[in-house]
Amino acid sequence: MKHRYTFYIVGSGKKPFRQLALTGRGILVFLVLLTALSSTLSVALYAQWASFRHQKAADAFSLSMERKDVEIKAKEEQLVALAREINGLKGNLMALYDFEKKIRVIANLGSPSKGDSLFGVGGATPRDIDTNLIIHEQGEALVREMAEQIQETSLAAEEELGRFTSLYDILDEKRSILESTPSISPTTGWISSRFGHRISPFSGKKRFHKGYDIANHVGTPIYAPADGVVTYAGARGSMGIMVSLDHGHGMLTRYGHLSKTLKKKGEHVKRGDKIALMGNTGRSTGPHLHYEVHLNGMPVNPEKYILD
Repeated sequence: MKHRYTFYIVGSGKKPFRQLALTGRGILVFLVLLTALSSTLSVALYAQWASFRHQKAADAFSLSMERKDVEIKAKEEQLVALAREINGLKGNLMALYDFEKKIRVIANLGSPSKGDSLFGVGGATPRDIDTNLIIHEQGEALVREMAEQIQETSLAAEEELGRFTSLYDILDEKRSILESTPSISPTTGWISSRFGHRISPFSGKKRFHKGYDIANHVGTPIYAPADGVVTYAGARGSMGIMVSLDHGHGMLTRYGHLSKTLKKKGEHVKRGDKIALMGNTGRSTGPHLHYEVHLNGMPVNPEKYILD
């Protein structure tokens, strides 16, 4: 005889109790089904949890990759911008180099050395960096080329700085020479006697005239034809009242037969400064300026130094 087991299920409503009768085998089947259902629910819950974790990790990874893509893109843009800056810098250096050459031509100056070039002796200008390279494929090549060109451009900049320093020194020396070279007429009037051999108005014989005579009224202003220093101001024999200027670089000028000096020995003068007044002192036949130019101790024709 089979044993039966009765289960009472408490409920609600009209029938507060329900009765369920099972045999031992039925209970066993019920327990197996209950275990299977519990296992299935457990597996389903675990699978859902694992899927959630996987999705979360995938989302995090995707976000990380997006951020890295953004960073890589930004770095690529920075590399391209830097490459363009290097190309522009080379262009500016070449423009400066061309400008320097023009200045040297205008100033009648030669190159620092024959065959010299901005990017090394005999060197050609490095080609522009190709900013259209696929950076993620050729990034290393681009960075390597940029590093090489930065070094070359840096050396070229140092070279050009040296060139401009040398050019400045030369031009400054030339400026000093130009400022110290007589270039204007020291006074106004008419030419009464030129430089060279002439018949002396005093002896009637042929004599060498070391100066250039400009006649005008007594008191006509006399001007410095270039920058210089007064080395003499006073009476000097047949020259009468005289002023002498040392312009440097072997250049000296003298002004004779003056009525009055306006500068003292040791004073510095600039081109165009009034230094004296025309007169008729010393051995003179009438009011005039006797103007002499000496170069390295030898008298030279003053007319060559009157450019106005």
